[in-house]
Amino acid sequence: MLPATKAAPKEMLNVVDKPLIQYAVEEAVDSGLDTIVFVTAARKTVMEDHFDYAPELERLLESKGKHAERDEMRRIADLANIAYVRQKEARGLGHAVLCAMPVIGDQPFSVFLPDDIIDAGDDPVMAQLLRVYAERRCPVVAVERVPRPDVTKYGILAVEHVAPRLFRIKDMVEKPSVADAPSELAIMGRYVLTPDIWDALQRTKPGAGGEIQLTDGIRLLLERGDVYAYEYTGRRYDCGTKLGYLQATVELALKRPDLGAEFREYLTELLAESRWKAA
Repeated sequence: MLPATKAAPKEMLNVVDKPLIQYAVEEAVDSGLDTIVFVTAARKTVMEDHFDYAPELERLLESKGKHAERDEMRRIADLANIAYVRQKEARGLGHAVLCAMPVIGDQPFSVFLPDDIIDAGDDPVMAQLLRVYAERRCPVVAVERVPRPDVTKYGILAVEHVAPRLFRIKDMVEKPSVADAPSELAIMGRYVLTPDIWDALQRTKPGAGGEIQLTDGIRLLLERGDVYAYEYTGRRYDCGTKLGYLQATVELALKRPDLGAEFREYLTELLAESRWKAA
């Protein structure tokens, strides 16, 4: 996403009028979670500021009669209890999760990768995974069925069907060839994990670039017990890519009650003009 992310964290890129990270936090809160642990790095303190009180800004909005905007700033700061830990070196997603161990301790927890916005309406994806966890008491990963030619872009699962949309994981293959892919079920950026992941990640050997991968740690959990995959319902936008980011901006703007009708009219006129010029 360069050059936009040269000086600003990718997590703070706006989709319509909210940064990516806020969509993840709101999904967590809407799923019933009340404590968020951010794993951050150097030059990302702007995320901390976003979820903090801003008295000067609130006073300014108040003085201008912008009460709704003032209330929204306070709502964002009050979304959840938030803690921050630093990943001092970029050593992979598994290492980032491991950095949160002293804060999370011996309890199950959820993982969100904010690159992915998943619009699931009134039933957030993490809420879907937590229902599976409540029933099975085992780790759960979110999966999406991708076109066969795209399996080379994802971690792909070998699975055993258990129930509608629910699978027991037998193996994980990172970015397999089309011929070797065991299924079209791809791991997406939502997980519910149990405390035994800590030992698994500590035993996970670094791969290319010295990185510790979360999928390698989860694969070690398969030696101890069941790990499930749930094919969630919802529309995913890969905001780590320019096309996915644009799709999220357009489609989520169209759903906004304050913007949708006017924006749809604009797009309709734009498309009509484009077709006229093409003709």
